[in-house]
Amino acid sequence: MSRDRQGAELRGRRAEGLCVLALRLKGYRILARRLKTPAGEIDILARRGRVLAVVEVKTRAAAAAALEAVTPRQRQRLARAAEALTALRPDLFADGPDLRFDVMAVTPGRWPRHLADAWRPGE
Repeated sequence: MSRDRQGAELRGRRAEGLCVLALRLKGYRILARRLKTPAGEIDILARRGRVLAVVEVKTRAAAAAALEAVTPRQRQRLARAAEALTALRPDLFADGPDLRFDVMAVTPGRWPRHLADAWRPGE
């Protein structure tokens, strides 16, 4: 692995850790981090009440750039990953939770910005 890739990996792990902390402070229970499914990886899977949130973490120099970094292709991949998760972990969906796709933007020196319900599959 190249030094640039190692640096990016470390920044990503730190950003996810900060987002986990922010979500916990908001009352979310973290169910998984870096959850791998056959369709792709879910950065954070969190639950609060009836909401099951699939959270994509983006680190950029500016919050707007981070929020815009979730491309339509990534949205499709995350929707497929969530669909695969229903087959892998049906227990998570037993009570019919409200599935939601969120984005958390991490920028240097700032608290993560949480955009709840950032998109809906098929949009």
